[in-house]
Amino acid sequence: MQRSKEFENLVLEHLDMLYAVALRLTHNSADAEDLTQNTVVKALRFHDKFKEGTYIKAWLLTILRNTFINEYRRRARRPTFVELTGAEPAPQLGPDPQLPLQAEEGRTNDLLELLDDQVRHAIESLPDDFRMAVIMADLEDKSYKEIADVMECPLGTVMSRLYRGRKLLRDQLEDYARHHRVVSTAKKN
Repeated sequence: MQRSKEFENLVLEHLDMLYAVALRLTHNSADAEDLTQNTVVKALRFHDKFKEGTYIKAWLLTILRNTFINEYRRRARRPTFVELTGAEPAPQLGPDPQLPLQAEEGRTNDLLELLDDQVRHAIESLPDDFRMAVIMADLEDKSYKEIADVMECPLGTVMSRLYRGRKLLRDQLEDYARHHRVVSTAKKN
Protein backbone atom coordinates (compact mmCIF):
# COMPACT_ATOMS: atom_id res chain seq x y z
CA MET A 1 0.00 0.00 0.00
CA GLN A 2 1.46 3.34 -1.06
CA ARG A 3 1.51 6.09 1.53
CA SER A 4 0.05 9.36 0.40
CA LYS A 5 1.53 12.82 0.49
CA GLU A 6 -1.54 13.80 2.50
CA PHE A 7 -0.61 11.27 5.24
CA GLU A 8 2.99 12.57 5.35
CA ASN A 9 1.75 16.14 5.74
CA LEU A 10 -0.62 15.04 8.49
CA VAL A 11 2.25 13.45 10.42
CA LEU A 12 4.55 16.44 9.88
CA GLU A 13 1.88 18.83 11.18
CA HIS A 14 2.39 17.30 14.62
CA LEU A 15 6.17 17.56 14.61
CA ASP A 16 6.33 20.44 17.12
CA MET A 17 3.94 18.67 19.50
CA LEU A 18 5.99 15.45 19.25
CA TYR A 19 9.20 17.33 19.98
CA ALA A 20 7.66 19.07 23.02
CA VAL A 21 6.49 15.75 24.48
CA ALA A 22 9.85 14.11 23.68
CA LEU A 23 11.67 16.95 25.44
CA ARG A 24 9.53 16.46 28.55
CA LEU A 25 10.35 12.74 28.52
CA THR A 26 14.08 12.98 27.84
CA HIS A 27 15.00 16.31 29.48
CA ASN A 28 17.63 16.70 26.75
CA SER A 29 17.20 18.47 23.43
CA ALA A 30 19.47 16.11 21.44
CA ASP A 31 17.67 13.03 22.78
CA ALA A 32 14.32 14.70 22.16
CA GLU A 33 15.27 15.36 18.52
CA ASP A 34 16.33 11.72 18.11
CA LEU A 35 13.13 10.46 19.71
CA THR A 36 11.00 12.74 17.51
CA GLN A 37 12.83 11.63 14.38
CA ASN A 38 12.49 7.95 15.29
CA THR A 39 8.78 8.46 15.94
CA VAL A 40 8.21 10.11 12.55
CA VAL A 41 10.23 7.44 10.74
CA LYS A 42 8.19 4.68 12.38
CA ALA A 43 4.92 6.46 11.68
CA LEU A 44 5.81 6.82 7.99
CA ARG A 45 7.15 3.28 7.73
CA PHE A 46 4.08 1.74 9.36
CA HIS A 47 1.55 4.02 7.70
CA ASP A 48 -0.47 0.97 6.66
CA LYS A 49 -1.21 0.26 10.37
CA PHE A 50 -2.98 3.61 10.68
CA LYS A 51 -6.71 3.21 10.28
CA GLU A 52 -8.81 5.95 8.73
CA GLY A 53 -10.85 7.72 11.37
CA THR A 54 -8.25 7.11 14.10
CA TYR A 55 -7.10 10.19 15.97
CA ILE A 56 -3.60 10.66 14.47
CA LYS A 57 -2.27 12.68 17.42
CA ALA A 58 -3.02 9.81 19.83
CA TRP A 59 -1.52 7.31 17.36
CA LEU A 60 1.71 9.35 17.05
CA LEU A 61 1.97 9.83 20.82
CA THR A 62 1.60 6.07 21.30
CA ILE A 63 4.47 5.48 18.86
CA LEU A 64 6.56 8.13 20.65
CA ARG A 65 5.85 6.69 24.10
CA ASN A 66 6.60 3.11 23.01
CA THR A 67 9.80 4.20 21.26
CA PHE A 68 10.91 6.05 24.39
CA ILE A 69 10.17 3.05 26.64
CA ASN A 70 11.95 0.62 24.30
CA GLU A 71 15.03 2.87 24.14
CA TYR A 72 15.01 3.28 27.93
CA ARG A 73 14.91 -0.50 28.38
CA ARG A 74 17.67 -0.98 25.79
CA ARG A 75 19.92 1.53 27.58
CA ALA A 76 19.23 -0.07 30.95
CA ARG A 77 20.43 -3.44 29.63
CA ARG A 78 23.65 -2.24 28.03
CA PRO A 79 26.67 -0.74 29.76
CA THR A 80 27.29 2.98 29.57
CA PHE A 81 29.87 4.06 27.01
CA VAL A 82 31.83 7.25 27.40
CA GLU A 83 33.16 8.90 24.28
CA LEU A 84 36.56 10.50 24.83
CA THR A 85 37.37 13.57 22.79
CA GLY A 86 41.11 13.41 23.40
CA ALA A 87 41.11 16.51 25.60
CA GLU A 88 40.69 14.49 28.80
CA PRO A 89 43.80 13.74 30.82
CA ALA A 90 44.82 10.12 30.70
CA PRO A 91 44.53 8.30 34.01
CA GLN A 92 47.78 8.06 35.91
CA LEU A 93 48.70 4.42 35.76
CA GLY A 94 51.56 3.33 37.94
CA PRO A 95 52.94 -0.08 38.67
CA ASP A 96 50.70 -2.38 40.69
CA PRO A 97 51.73 -1.89 44.33
CA GLN A 98 50.83 -5.52 45.03
CA LEU A 99 53.51 -6.80 42.66
CA PRO A 100 57.06 -6.62 43.94
CA LEU A 101 59.34 -5.00 41.37
CA GLN A 102 63.00 -5.76 41.69
CA ALA A 103 65.77 -5.18 39.25
CA GLU A 104 68.45 -7.75 38.71
CA GLU A 105 71.72 -6.97 40.39
CA GLY A 106 73.40 -4.12 38.52
CA ARG A 107 70.25 -3.33 36.44
CA THR A 108 69.14 -0.19 38.30
CA ASN A 109 68.66 1.66 35.01
CA ASP A 110 65.74 -0.68 34.26
CA LEU A 111 63.96 0.65 37.35
CA LEU A 112 64.81 4.27 36.54
CA GLU A 113 63.24 3.85 33.09
CA LEU A 114 59.89 3.20 34.78
CA LEU A 115 59.89 6.66 36.36
CA ASP A 116 58.72 9.95 34.86
CA ASP A 117 61.50 11.90 33.17
CA GLN A 118 61.43 14.65 35.78
CA VAL A 119 61.76 12.17 38.66
CA ARG A 120 64.49 10.21 36.89
CA HIS A 121 66.47 13.40 36.17
CA ALA A 122 66.12 14.50 39.80
CA ILE A 123 67.49 11.16 41.01
CA GLU A 124 70.30 11.22 38.47
CA SER A 125 71.27 14.75 39.58
CA LEU A 126 71.95 13.63 43.17
CA PRO A 127 75.57 13.25 44.33
CA ASP A 128 76.74 9.66 43.78
CA ASP A 129 76.63 8.51 47.42
CA PHE A 130 73.17 9.96 47.99
CA ARG A 131 71.86 8.59 44.68
CA MET A 132 73.12 5.07 45.40
CA ALA A 133 71.57 5.08 48.88
CA VAL A 134 68.21 6.39 47.64
CA ILE A 135 68.05 3.93 44.72
CA MET A 136 68.93 0.93 46.88
CA ALA A 137 66.47 1.91 49.64
CA ASP A 138 63.53 3.26 47.67
CA LEU A 139 63.72 1.46 44.33
CA GLU A 140 65.46 -1.80 45.16
CA ASP A 141 63.86 -2.04 48.63
CA LYS A 142 67.14 -2.98 50.35
CA SER A 143 67.56 -2.76 54.12
CA TYR A 144 69.92 -0.26 55.75
CA LYS A 145 72.24 -3.17 56.59
CA GLU A 146 72.33 -4.35 52.96
CA ILE A 147 73.03 -0.80 51.76
CA ALA A 148 75.80 -0.39 54.36
CA ASP A 149 77.38 -3.66 53.16
CA VAL A 150 77.25 -2.62 49.48
CA MET A 151 78.51 0.92 50.14
CA GLU A 152 81.04 -0.32 52.72
CA CYS A 153 80.09 2.28 55.32
CA PRO A 154 78.46 2.38 58.79
CA LEU A 155 74.65 2.28 59.21
CA GLY A 156 74.64 5.86 60.51
CA THR A 157 76.27 7.05 57.29
CA VAL A 158 73.62 5.21 55.22
CA MET A 159 70.82 6.85 57.23
CA SER A 160 72.45 10.27 56.83
CA ARG A 161 72.87 9.82 53.06
CA LEU A 162 69.29 8.67 52.70
CA TYR A 163 67.97 11.60 54.71
CA ARG A 164 69.99 14.15 52.76
CA GLY A 165 69.30 12.51 49.37
CA ARG A 166 65.56 12.34 50.02
CA LYS A 167 65.55 15.97 51.19
CA LEU A 168 67.26 17.06 47.96
CA LEU A 169 64.70 15.07 45.93
CA ARG A 170 61.81 16.52 47.92
CA ASP A 171 63.06 20.05 47.23
CA GLN A 172 63.61 19.36 43.52
CA LEU A 173 60.27 17.61 43.03
CA GLU A 174 58.01 19.87 45.10
CA ASP A 175 56.27 21.40 42.06
CA TYR A 176 56.05 17.98 40.39
CA ALA A 177 54.37 16.52 43.50
CA ARG A 178 51.84 19.36 43.68
CA HIS A 179 51.09 19.07 39.97
CA HIS A 180 50.43 15.34 40.34
CA ARG A 181 48.51 15.93 43.59
CA VAL A 182 50.89 13.80 45.63
CA VAL A 183 51.13 16.58 48.24
CA SER A 184 48.76 19.36 49.19
CA THR A 185 49.20 22.84 47.75
CA ALA A 186 49.34 24.36 51.26
CA LYS A 187 52.43 26.35 52.21
CA LYS A 188 55.25 24.56 53.98
CA ASN A 189 56.07 25.56 57.57
